[in-house]
Amino acid sequence: MKGLTIRFFLALAACGVAATPAAAQFGAISKGVSVASKANDAIYTEAEKQQLGAEVSANIRKKFGVVQDPSVHRYVTLVGAVLARVSKKPDYTWRFIVLDTDAVNAFAAPGGYVHITKGCLALVANESELAGVLGHELTHVVEDHTIKALSKAGFVDTAASASGKGGDITAGLVNQVTNIALQGFGRGEELESDHEGLSLAAKAGYQPDGLRTFLQRLTDRNKNSSEKRGLFASHPAMQERLDKLAAQEKKEKASTVTLEARYHQFISFKPVPQSQIATVAAGSSGLASGSSSNTKKADDKDAKKDAPPAEEKPKKKGFGLGSLASGLGGGEKKSGQTVASGGARGLDPEVDAKGGPNPAIVGVNVSRADIDTFRKDGKLA
Repeated sequence: MKGLTIRFFLALAACGVAATPAAAQFGAISKGVSVASKANDAIYTEAEKQQLGAEVSANIRKKFGVVQDPSVHRYVTLVGAVLARVSKKPDYTWRFIVLDTDAVNAFAAPGGYVHITKGCLALVANESELAGVLGHELTHVVEDHTIKALSKAGFVDTAASASGKGGDITAGLVNQVTNIALQGFGRGEELESDHEGLSLAAKAGYQPDGLRTFLQRLTDRNKNSSEKRGLFASHPAMQERLDKLAAQEKKEKASTVTLEARYHQFISFKPVPQSQIATVAAGSSGLASGSSSNTKKADDKDAKKDAPPAEEKPKKKGFGLGSLASGLGGGEKKSGQTVASGGARGLDPEVDAKGGPNPAIVGVNVSRADIDTFRKDGKLA
């Protein structure tokens, strides 16, 4: 862990980013990402995961924009760095990115990319809750949940058989992974990330009920929704998650460290009700709705195997490879296709929310000494 550096990116002060044709946008990764199929598993090198994650993060940032407050970004990075120190990959190049949208959500991408929305930060009450949420997303990366989801969707063979045919299939691969990040994972992956995320927060010295407390508040926020949205839109049912977390908390290291005052010293966002979140029409941020046959088959199979009780069965969403490839590079059209509120039919305000205009990034380095000081000041283990 000597010389550990956590690199974090935030937006530059610039508005409007010109669209780039899909082939050019993904040309670099087409040369670097190789896919193989063995026992129905996708095999990527760490360098390839980071290349793939960089392109996926670019898609997510284009969709939502990035908050441009350096103090917010540095604080979130320090909390994430504390968790990374006690994870299975302490020396990974982790990137913690705050998205400029009122939607309450968080997204993980391969290669160490963890995204959290300002809407999610607004709903979080203290640092221990933030640690739980970041720990959950960090686990998706550590356990390669996205790569495993590609195999489950049958995309590995498709990508392998089409390799060498130019940039289009690589763009399709990046878009497929983007959609996995936006949609969430299956029951097993979500429960594993809950379990390990809570464990990471507890190992770092935080009060272990942070993740459950946040998810309960999110449940209360969504109680009047007719559809499962955002963090609710994937398996398993929320009550199952809450019950398992409550049972696990009793077995973790006891702590009363929540650091509420420190959290509010850096985070001052106010939550926006779902009904007031502006949404963007499908395709206006470069991502078009649809469903590839392979992905749909995998979703249907998982839905049957992992389905929660009927009354809590989530609404699944999908994006097709063909429609995504054609949708990318279409230019920024958010402003002209914004819907009045999150109540519009067919739109999920936690996923289809309007984002900020600036996806550009700038690096912020956090040293090991910075992390040690942050831990000491918070009286973390």
